[in-house]
Amino acid sequence: MARTDPRFVCQSCGASRPRWAGKCDACGAWNSIAEETPREAAPRGLGKAKGRAIPFVNLDGKHGEVARHASGIAELDRTVGGGLVAGSSVLLAGDPGIGKSTLLLQAAGALAANGVSCAYISGEEGVAQIRLRAARLGLIDRPVRLAAATNVRDILAGLESAAPADIVIVDSIQTMYLDSLDSAPGTVSQVRGAAQELIRHAKRSGSVLFLVGHVTKDGQIAGPRVLEHMVDAVLYFEGERGHQFRIVRAVKNRFGATDEIGVFEMTGAGLAEVANPSTLFLNPERGPVSGAAVFAGIEGTRPVLVEIQALVAPGPPGSPRRTTVGWDSGRLAMVLAVLEARAGLRLGASDVFLNVAGGLRINEPAADLAVAAAIVSSYADRPVREGTVVFGEIGLSGEVRPVARAGARLKEAAKLGFNQAIAPRSSERASSGGGGEISRHDITRVDELLDLLLPASAAPARRQPEA
Repeated sequence: MARTDPRFVCQSCGASRPRWAGKCDACGAWNSIAEETPREAAPRGLGKAKGRAIPFVNLDGKHGEVARHASGIAELDRTVGGGLVAGSSVLLAGDPGIGKSTLLLQAAGALAANGVSCAYISGEEGVAQIRLRAARLGLIDRPVRLAAATNVRDILAGLESAAPADIVIVDSIQTMYLDSLDSAPGTVSQVRGAAQELIRHAKRSGSVLFLVGHVTKDGQIAGPRVLEHMVDAVLYFEGERGHQFRIVRAVKNRFGATDEIGVFEMTGAGLAEVANPSTLFLNPERGPVSGAAVFAGIEGTRPVLVEIQALVAPGPPGSPRRTTVGWDSGRLAMVLAVLEARAGLRLGASDVFLNVAGGLRINEPAADLAVAAAIVSSYADRPVREGTVVFGEIGLSGEVRPVARAGARLKEAAKLGFNQAIAPRSSERASSGGGGEISRHDITRVDELLDLLLPASAAPARRQPEA
Protein backbone atom coordinates (compact mmCIF):
# COMPACT_ATOMS: atom_id res chain seq x y z
CA MET A 1 0.00 0.00 0.00
CA ALA A 2 1.36 3.39 -0.99
CA ARG A 3 2.24 5.71 1.84
CA THR A 4 0.14 8.88 2.08
CA ASP A 5 2.01 11.87 3.41
CA PRO A 6 0.06 14.35 5.52
CA ARG A 7 -0.78 17.70 4.03
CA PHE A 8 -1.53 21.07 5.57
CA VAL A 9 -4.76 22.76 4.48
CA CYS A 10 -5.94 26.32 5.15
CA GLN A 11 -9.30 26.20 6.91
CA SER A 12 -10.30 29.57 5.42
CA CYS A 13 -9.72 29.08 1.70
CA GLY A 14 -8.86 25.38 1.30
CA ALA A 15 -5.36 25.93 -0.12
CA SER A 16 -3.00 22.98 0.42
CA ARG A 17 0.72 23.07 1.12
CA PRO A 18 3.37 20.44 2.01
CA ARG A 19 4.35 21.93 5.38
CA TRP A 20 2.87 24.06 8.14
CA ALA A 21 3.12 27.85 8.13
CA GLY A 22 1.71 30.57 10.33
CA LYS A 23 0.20 32.51 7.44
CA CYS A 24 -1.63 31.23 4.37
CA ASP A 25 -0.03 32.49 1.15
CA ALA A 26 -3.32 32.20 -0.77
CA CYS A 27 -5.75 34.20 1.41
CA GLY A 28 -3.44 35.84 3.97
CA ALA A 29 -5.19 34.35 7.03
CA TRP A 30 -3.10 33.76 10.15
CA ASN A 31 -3.13 30.50 12.19
CA SER A 32 -5.65 28.90 9.81
CA ILE A 33 -3.49 26.01 8.54
CA ALA A 34 -4.17 22.57 10.00
CA GLU A 35 -2.79 19.13 9.24
CA GLU A 36 -5.04 16.70 7.37
CA THR A 37 -4.42 13.16 6.17
CA PRO A 38 -5.63 12.67 2.59
CA ARG A 39 -7.43 9.61 1.28
CA GLU A 40 -5.36 6.69 0.04
CA ALA A 41 -4.40 7.03 -3.59
CA ALA A 42 -6.15 4.82 -6.11
CA PRO A 43 -4.15 2.03 -7.83
CA ARG A 44 -2.26 3.21 -10.86
CA GLY A 45 -3.90 0.73 -13.19
CA LEU A 46 -7.35 2.08 -12.40
CA GLY A 47 -6.69 5.32 -14.27
CA LYS A 48 -6.46 3.44 -17.59
CA ALA A 49 -9.92 1.86 -17.29
CA LYS A 50 -12.65 3.37 -19.45
CA GLY A 51 -15.71 4.91 -17.83
CA ARG A 52 -19.33 4.33 -18.74
CA ALA A 53 -20.45 6.44 -21.68
CA ILE A 54 -23.06 9.05 -20.79
CA PRO A 55 -25.96 9.89 -23.11
CA PHE A 56 -26.45 13.39 -24.57
CA VAL A 57 -29.77 15.04 -25.44
CA ASN A 58 -30.83 18.19 -27.27
CA LEU A 59 -32.01 21.45 -25.72
CA ASP A 60 -35.43 21.21 -27.39
CA GLY A 61 -36.52 18.06 -25.55
CA LYS A 62 -39.70 17.81 -23.52
CA HIS A 63 -39.62 18.92 -19.91
CA GLY A 64 -42.26 19.14 -17.23
CA GLU A 65 -43.02 21.82 -14.71
CA VAL A 66 -40.56 22.23 -11.87
CA ALA A 67 -42.07 20.70 -8.73
CA ARG A 68 -42.04 23.11 -5.80
CA HIS A 69 -43.08 22.77 -2.17
CA ALA A 70 -44.69 25.90 -0.71
CA SER A 71 -43.23 26.26 2.78
CA GLY A 72 -46.25 28.12 4.16
CA ILE A 73 -43.96 31.04 5.05
CA ALA A 74 -44.49 33.63 2.31
CA GLU A 75 -41.27 35.55 3.02
CA LEU A 76 -39.16 32.39 2.73
CA ASP A 77 -40.95 31.31 -0.46
CA ARG A 78 -40.32 34.76 -1.94
CA THR A 79 -36.59 34.45 -1.23
CA VAL A 80 -36.16 31.00 -2.81
CA GLY A 81 -38.17 31.91 -5.92
CA GLY A 82 -41.73 30.82 -5.13
CA GLY A 83 -41.17 27.55 -3.29
CA LEU A 84 -38.66 24.79 -2.60
CA VAL A 85 -37.63 22.85 -5.72
CA ALA A 86 -37.56 19.07 -5.36
CA GLY A 87 -34.04 17.68 -5.49
CA SER A 88 -32.41 21.02 -4.71
CA SER A 89 -29.95 21.94 -1.98
CA VAL A 90 -30.11 25.21 -0.04
CA LEU A 91 -27.40 26.63 2.22
CA LEU A 92 -28.63 28.96 4.99
CA ALA A 93 -25.84 30.86 6.74
CA GLY A 94 -25.84 33.46 9.49
CA ASP A 95 -24.31 34.62 12.76
CA PRO A 96 -24.68 32.43 15.87
CA GLY A 97 -28.02 32.95 17.61
CA ILE A 98 -29.54 34.93 14.74
CA GLY A 99 -32.44 32.46 14.38
CA LYS A 100 -31.43 29.97 11.65
CA SER A 101 -32.63 26.92 13.55
CA THR A 102 -35.83 28.69 14.57
CA LEU A 103 -36.65 29.63 10.98
CA LEU A 104 -36.05 26.14 9.63
CA LEU A 105 -38.01 24.48 12.45
CA GLN A 106 -40.93 26.81 11.76
CA ALA A 107 -40.69 26.02 8.04
CA ALA A 108 -40.58 22.28 8.77
CA GLY A 109 -43.63 22.60 11.02
CA ALA A 110 -45.57 24.54 8.36
CA LEU A 111 -44.64 22.02 5.66
CA ALA A 112 -45.50 19.03 7.83
CA ALA A 113 -48.93 20.54 8.56
CA ASN A 114 -49.58 20.51 4.79
CA GLY A 115 -48.68 16.83 4.43
CA VAL A 116 -45.03 17.25 3.39
CA SER A 117 -42.68 14.74 5.02
CA CYS A 118 -39.87 16.52 6.92
CA ALA A 119 -36.76 15.21 8.67
CA TYR A 120 -34.78 17.50 10.99
CA ILE A 121 -31.25 16.28 11.81
CA SER A 122 -29.23 18.24 14.35
CA GLY A 123 -25.55 17.88 15.09
CA GLU A 124 -25.53 20.70 17.65
CA GLU A 125 -28.56 19.97 19.83
CA GLY A 126 -30.20 16.93 21.30
CA VAL A 127 -33.75 15.82 20.54
CA ALA A 128 -34.95 17.11 23.90
CA GLN A 129 -33.59 20.60 23.16
CA ILE A 130 -35.32 20.69 19.77
CA ARG A 131 -38.58 19.65 21.42
CA LEU A 132 -38.27 22.52 23.89
CA ARG A 133 -37.92 24.99 21.02
CA ALA A 134 -40.85 23.38 19.20
CA ALA A 135 -43.01 23.76 22.31
CA ARG A 136 -42.10 27.44 22.56
CA LEU A 137 -43.00 27.93 18.91
CA GLY A 138 -46.28 26.04 19.22
CA LEU A 139 -45.15 23.24 16.89
CA ILE A 140 -45.08 20.31 19.29
CA ASP A 141 -47.95 18.54 17.51
CA ARG A 142 -46.46 18.77 13.99
CA PRO A 143 -45.33 15.44 12.46
CA VAL A 144 -41.65 16.35 12.01
CA ARG A 145 -39.13 13.52 12.37
CA LEU A 146 -36.19 14.43 14.62
CA ALA A 147 -32.73 12.94 14.98
CA ALA A 148 -29.44 13.94 16.60
CA ALA A 149 -26.43 12.63 14.66
CA THR A 150 -23.15 13.79 13.12
CA ASN A 151 -21.95 10.73 11.19
CA VAL A 152 -22.95 11.18 7.54
CA ARG A 153 -22.90 7.42 6.92
CA ASP A 154 -25.42 6.87 9.73
CA ILE A 155 -27.58 9.77 8.56
CA LEU A 156 -27.80 8.43 5.00
CA ALA A 157 -28.55 4.93 6.25
CA GLY A 158 -31.36 6.29 8.43
CA LEU A 159 -32.86 8.33 5.59
CA GLU A 160 -32.76 5.39 3.16
CA SER A 161 -34.23 2.86 5.60
CA ALA A 162 -37.15 5.06 6.73
CA ALA A 163 -40.03 6.47 4.71
CA PRO A 164 -38.84 8.96 2.07
CA ALA A 165 -38.53 12.52 3.33
CA ASP A 166 -39.47 15.43 1.07
CA ILE A 167 -37.52 17.94 3.18
CA VAL A 168 -34.22 17.13 4.93
CA ILE A 169 -32.70 19.74 7.28
CA VAL A 170 -29.12 19.29 8.48
CA ASP A 171 -28.09 21.64 11.31
CA SER A 172 -25.24 22.27 10.77
CA ILE A 173 -22.88 21.15 8.00
CA GLN A 174 -19.82 22.13 10.09
CA THR A 175 -20.68 19.43 12.66
CA MET A 176 -21.01 16.59 10.12
CA TYR A 177 -18.13 14.21 9.40
CA LEU A 178 -17.22 11.27 7.19
CA ASP A 179 -15.49 8.42 8.98
CA SER A 180 -13.47 7.72 5.83
CA LEU A 181 -11.56 11.01 6.29
CA ASP A 182 -8.90 11.39 8.99
CA SER A 183 -9.67 14.98 9.93
CA ALA A 184 -11.79 16.73 12.51
CA PRO A 185 -15.37 17.90 11.82
CA GLY A 186 -15.48 21.43 10.46
CA THR A 187 -12.26 21.17 8.47
CA VAL A 188 -12.24 21.91 4.77
CA SER A 189 -12.11 18.29 3.65
CA GLN A 190 -14.86 17.19 6.05
CA VAL A 191 -17.25 20.01 5.11
CA ARG A 192 -16.68 19.42 1.41
CA GLY A 193 -16.99 15.65 1.66
CA ALA A 194 -20.05 15.64 3.94
CA ALA A 195 -21.86 18.19 1.78
CA GLN A 196 -21.08 16.20 -1.37
CA GLU A 197 -22.59 13.00 0.06
CA LEU A 198 -25.72 14.76 1.36
CA ILE A 199 -26.27 16.63 -1.92
CA ARG A 200 -25.85 13.39 -3.89
CA HIS A 201 -28.57 11.77 -1.76
CA ALA A 202 -30.89 14.76 -2.30
CA LYS A 203 -30.44 14.60 -6.10
CA ARG A 204 -31.01 10.85 -6.14
CA SER A 205 -34.07 10.83 -3.86
CA GLY A 206 -35.66 14.09 -5.04
CA SER A 207 -35.77 15.59 -1.54
CA VAL A 208 -35.04 19.22 -0.67
CA LEU A 209 -31.85 19.53 1.38
CA PHE A 210 -31.35 22.43 3.80
CA LEU A 211 -27.82 22.90 5.12
CA VAL A 212 -27.21 25.31 7.99
CA GLY A 213 -23.80 26.99 7.76
CA HIS A 214 -21.74 29.05 10.17
CA VAL A 215 -20.11 32.35 9.25
CA THR A 216 -16.73 33.78 10.18
CA LYS A 217 -16.15 37.08 11.96
CA ASP A 218 -15.90 38.71 8.51
CA GLY A 219 -19.42 37.56 7.62
CA GLN A 220 -18.26 34.89 5.13
CA ILE A 221 -19.52 31.31 5.20
CA ALA A 222 -17.09 29.14 7.16
CA GLY A 223 -15.45 26.29 5.32
CA PRO A 224 -14.34 25.90 1.70
CA ARG A 225 -15.60 28.35 -0.89
CA VAL A 226 -16.55 25.40 -3.09
CA LEU A 227 -19.46 24.70 -0.71
CA GLU A 228 -21.33 27.69 -2.14
CA HIS A 229 -20.77 26.37 -5.67
CA MET A 230 -22.06 22.90 -4.80
CA VAL A 231 -25.49 23.99 -3.57
CA ASP A 232 -28.33 25.38 -5.69
CA ALA A 233 -29.16 28.35 -3.48
CA VAL A 234 -27.28 30.35 -0.85
CA LEU A 235 -29.28 32.35 1.69
CA TYR A 236 -27.80 34.74 4.24
CA PHE A 237 -29.71 35.33 7.47
CA GLU A 238 -28.89 38.88 8.57
CA GLY A 239 -29.84 41.10 11.49
CA GLU A 240 -28.55 42.97 14.49
CA ARG A 241 -28.84 41.66 18.03
CA GLY A 242 -30.19 45.03 19.19
CA HIS A 243 -32.98 45.05 16.59
CA GLN A 244 -35.97 42.74 16.36
CA PHE A 245 -36.00 42.32 12.59
CA ARG A 246 -34.23 39.62 10.58
CA ILE A 247 -33.59 39.49 6.83
CA VAL A 248 -33.13 36.42 4.65
CA ARG A 249 -31.20 37.46 1.54
CA ALA A 250 -30.63 35.24 -1.50
CA VAL A 251 -27.17 35.74 -2.98
CA LYS A 252 -27.36 32.69 -5.26
CA ASN A 253 -30.41 30.92 -6.63
CA ARG A 254 -30.51 28.58 -9.61
CA PHE A 255 -34.30 28.51 -9.57
CA GLY A 256 -35.18 32.14 -8.91
CA ALA A 257 -34.01 35.72 -8.66
CA THR A 258 -30.97 36.72 -6.62
CA ASP A 259 -30.83 39.63 -4.19
CA GLU A 260 -34.41 38.89 -3.15
CA ILE A 261 -35.12 39.36 0.55
CA GLY A 262 -37.60 38.11 3.11
CA VAL A 263 -38.17 40.17 6.25
CA PHE A 264 -39.05 38.71 9.65
CA GLU A 265 -39.53 40.07 13.13
CA MET A 266 -38.17 38.16 16.10
CA THR A 267 -40.85 37.71 18.76
CA GLY A 268 -41.25 35.60 21.86
CA ALA A 269 -43.15 33.02 19.80
CA GLY A 270 -40.58 32.82 17.01
CA LEU A 271 -40.14 34.64 13.73
CA ALA A 272 -43.13 36.57 12.41
CA GLU A 273 -43.40 37.65 8.78
CA VAL A 274 -43.29 41.34 7.91
CA ALA A 275 -45.40 41.95 4.81
CA ASN A 276 -44.48 45.65 4.54
CA PRO A 277 -40.86 46.17 5.62
CA SER A 278 -40.97 49.93 5.04
CA THR A 279 -43.14 50.39 8.11
CA LEU A 280 -40.50 48.55 10.14
CA PHE A 281 -37.57 50.75 9.08
CA LEU A 282 -39.32 54.13 9.40
CA ASN A 283 -40.29 56.07 12.50
CA PRO A 284 -43.09 58.46 11.47
CA GLU A 285 -43.90 59.49 15.05
CA ARG A 286 -40.52 61.16 15.65
CA GLY A 287 -41.12 64.19 13.45
CA PRO A 288 -38.60 66.01 11.24
CA VAL A 289 -35.03 66.21 12.51
CA SER A 290 -31.85 67.41 10.87
CA GLY A 291 -29.47 64.83 9.44
CA ALA A 292 -32.11 62.34 8.27
CA ALA A 293 -33.39 61.49 4.79
CA VAL A 294 -35.77 58.74 3.65
CA PHE A 295 -34.36 56.63 0.84
CA ALA A 296 -36.65 54.76 -1.58
CA GLY A 297 -34.65 51.65 -2.40
CA ILE A 298 -35.17 48.32 -4.15
CA GLU A 299 -34.35 45.01 -2.48
CA GLY A 300 -34.74 42.26 -5.07
CA THR A 301 -38.17 42.87 -6.57
CA ARG A 302 -39.53 44.74 -3.56
CA PRO A 303 -39.37 48.52 -2.98
CA VAL A 304 -38.31 49.38 0.57
CA LEU A 305 -38.21 52.77 2.28
CA VAL A 306 -35.47 53.22 4.86
CA GLU A 307 -34.14 56.17 6.84
CA ILE A 308 -30.53 57.25 6.37
CA GLN A 309 -29.03 59.25 9.24
CA ALA A 310 -25.93 61.45 9.12
CA LEU A 311 -24.06 63.50 11.67
CA VAL A 312 -21.49 66.14 10.69
CA ALA A 313 -19.52 67.37 13.70
CA PRO A 314 -16.29 69.29 14.24
CA GLY A 315 -13.33 66.94 14.36
CA PRO A 316 -9.77 67.08 15.63
CA PRO A 317 -7.35 68.87 13.30
CA GLY A 318 -5.75 66.73 10.65
CA SER A 319 -7.64 63.45 11.15
CA PRO A 320 -11.41 63.66 10.61
CA ARG A 321 -13.33 60.44 11.18
CA ARG A 322 -15.51 58.74 8.55
CA THR A 323 -17.67 56.06 10.14
CA THR A 324 -20.44 54.14 8.39
CA VAL A 325 -22.94 51.53 9.54
CA GLY A 326 -24.95 49.75 6.85
CA TRP A 327 -23.26 51.41 3.85
CA ASP A 328 -19.97 51.23 1.99
CA SER A 329 -17.33 53.48 3.56
CA GLY A 330 -15.57 53.96 0.23
CA ARG A 331 -18.76 55.25 -1.36
CA LEU A 332 -19.24 57.67 1.54
CA ALA A 333 -15.78 59.10 0.87
CA MET A 334 -16.72 59.56 -2.78
CA VAL A 335 -19.98 61.41 -1.95
CA LEU A 336 -18.14 63.69 0.49
CA ALA A 337 -15.51 64.49 -2.13
CA VAL A 338 -18.18 65.35 -4.71
CA LEU A 339 -20.07 67.56 -2.23
CA GLU A 340 -16.88 69.47 -1.47
CA ALA A 341 -15.52 69.75 -5.00
CA ARG A 342 -18.77 70.23 -6.94
CA ALA A 343 -21.15 71.78 -4.41
CA GLY A 344 -18.76 73.85 -2.31
CA LEU A 345 -19.43 72.31 1.12
CA ARG A 346 -16.46 72.52 3.48
CA LEU A 347 -16.39 69.03 4.97
CA GLY A 348 -12.66 68.28 5.01
CA ALA A 349 -12.20 69.17 8.71
CA SER A 350 -15.45 67.61 9.99
CA ASP A 351 -16.20 64.19 11.39
CA VAL A 352 -18.94 62.43 9.39
CA PHE A 353 -20.96 59.54 10.81
CA LEU A 354 -23.49 57.69 8.64
CA ASN A 355 -26.04 55.12 9.78
CA VAL A 356 -28.79 53.16 8.03
CA ALA A 357 -31.62 53.04 10.57
CA GLY A 358 -32.85 49.64 11.66
CA GLY A 359 -29.57 47.84 10.90
CA LEU A 360 -30.37 47.24 7.24
CA ARG A 361 -27.41 47.15 4.84
CA ILE A 362 -27.78 49.03 1.54
CA ASN A 363 -25.67 48.14 -1.48
CA GLU A 364 -27.25 49.93 -4.44
CA PRO A 365 -25.75 53.19 -5.81
CA ALA A 366 -29.22 54.78 -5.86
CA ALA A 367 -28.69 55.68 -2.19
CA ASP A 368 -26.02 58.28 -3.08
CA LEU A 369 -28.46 61.19 -3.29
CA ALA A 370 -30.21 60.26 -0.02
CA VAL A 371 -26.83 60.08 1.72
CA ALA A 372 -25.90 63.48 0.32
CA ALA A 373 -29.26 64.91 1.49
CA ALA A 374 -28.71 63.59 5.02
CA ILE A 375 -25.18 65.04 5.12
CA VAL A 376 -26.32 68.44 3.86
CA SER A 377 -29.20 68.46 6.35
CA SER A 378 -26.86 67.73 9.27
CA TYR A 379 -24.23 70.20 8.02
CA ALA A 380 -26.79 73.04 7.87
CA ASP A 381 -28.81 71.78 10.88
CA ARG A 382 -32.02 71.99 8.84
CA PRO A 383 -34.42 69.04 8.46
CA VAL A 384 -35.38 67.69 5.07
CA ARG A 385 -38.98 68.62 4.35
CA GLU A 386 -41.34 66.11 5.97
CA GLY A 387 -42.93 63.67 3.55
CA THR A 388 -39.96 63.66 1.15
CA VAL A 389 -38.18 60.63 -0.29
CA VAL A 390 -34.82 60.84 -2.07
CA PHE A 391 -33.05 58.53 -4.50
CA GLY A 392 -30.46 58.86 -7.25
CA GLU A 393 -26.86 57.99 -8.16
CA ILE A 394 -24.14 60.64 -7.99
CA GLY A 395 -21.29 60.71 -10.50
CA LEU A 396 -17.80 62.05 -9.90
CA SER A 397 -18.47 65.13 -12.02
CA GLY A 398 -21.42 66.04 -9.80
CA GLU A 399 -24.17 64.83 -12.12
CA VAL A 400 -27.16 62.92 -10.73
CA ARG A 401 -27.75 59.80 -12.79
CA PRO A 402 -31.08 57.99 -13.33
CA VAL A 403 -31.76 54.72 -11.51
CA ALA A 404 -33.89 51.71 -12.36
CA ARG A 405 -37.53 51.22 -11.31
CA ALA A 406 -38.22 54.82 -10.34
CA GLY A 407 -41.95 54.22 -10.76
CA ALA A 408 -41.99 51.39 -8.22
CA ARG A 409 -40.07 53.52 -5.73
CA LEU A 410 -42.56 56.38 -6.09
CA LYS A 411 -45.54 54.05 -5.82
CA GLU A 412 -44.28 52.60 -2.54
CA ALA A 413 -43.60 56.09 -1.18
CA ALA A 414 -47.08 57.31 -2.12
CA LYS A 415 -48.65 54.27 -0.48
CA LEU A 416 -46.97 55.20 2.81
CA GLY A 417 -48.11 58.82 2.68
CA PHE A 418 -45.11 60.61 1.17
CA ASN A 419 -45.99 63.50 -1.11
CA GLN A 420 -42.66 64.75 -2.47
CA ALA A 421 -39.67 63.11 -4.14
CA ILE A 422 -36.21 64.39 -5.00
CA ALA A 423 -34.99 62.22 -7.85
CA PRO A 424 -32.87 62.36 -11.01
CA ARG A 425 -34.44 63.40 -14.28
CA SER A 426 -35.53 60.27 -16.09
CA SER A 427 -37.57 59.15 -19.05
CA GLU A 428 -39.59 56.98 -16.66
CA ARG A 429 -42.43 59.27 -15.69
CA ALA A 430 -44.82 56.66 -14.39
CA SER A 431 -47.57 57.82 -12.10
CA SER A 432 -47.04 57.02 -8.45
CA GLY A 433 -50.49 55.46 -8.19
CA GLY A 434 -51.82 53.24 -5.45
CA GLY A 435 -51.99 55.84 -2.71
CA GLY A 436 -51.85 59.41 -3.98
CA GLU A 437 -49.75 61.67 -6.16
CA ILE A 438 -46.18 62.74 -5.49
CA SER A 439 -44.74 66.06 -6.58
CA ARG A 440 -41.39 65.22 -8.10
CA HIS A 441 -38.35 67.52 -8.13
CA ASP A 442 -36.06 66.40 -10.93
CA ILE A 443 -32.42 67.40 -10.53
CA THR A 444 -29.45 66.83 -12.78
CA ARG A 445 -26.55 68.04 -10.61
CA VAL A 446 -25.72 67.67 -6.94
CA ASP A 447 -25.54 71.43 -6.35
CA GLU A 448 -29.26 71.60 -7.24
CA LEU A 449 -29.89 69.42 -4.18
CA LEU A 450 -28.44 72.16 -1.96
CA ASP A 451 -30.68 74.75 -3.60
CA LEU A 452 -33.72 72.60 -2.77
CA LEU A 453 -32.76 71.79 0.81
CA LEU A 454 -31.18 75.09 1.81
CA PRO A 455 -32.87 78.39 1.08
CA ALA A 456 -30.47 81.20 0.25
CA SER A 457 -31.11 82.92 3.58
CA ALA A 458 -30.35 79.79 5.60
CA ALA A 459 -27.56 78.23 3.59
CA PRO A 460 -24.21 77.95 5.36
CA ALA A 461 -21.14 79.55 3.96
CA ARG A 462 -20.07 77.77 0.82
CA ARG A 463 -16.99 78.28 -1.22
CA GLN A 464 -17.30 78.58 -4.98
CA PRO A 465 -17.54 75.04 -6.41
CA GLU A 466 -15.30 73.97 -9.25
CA ALA A 467 -16.66 74.43 -12.73
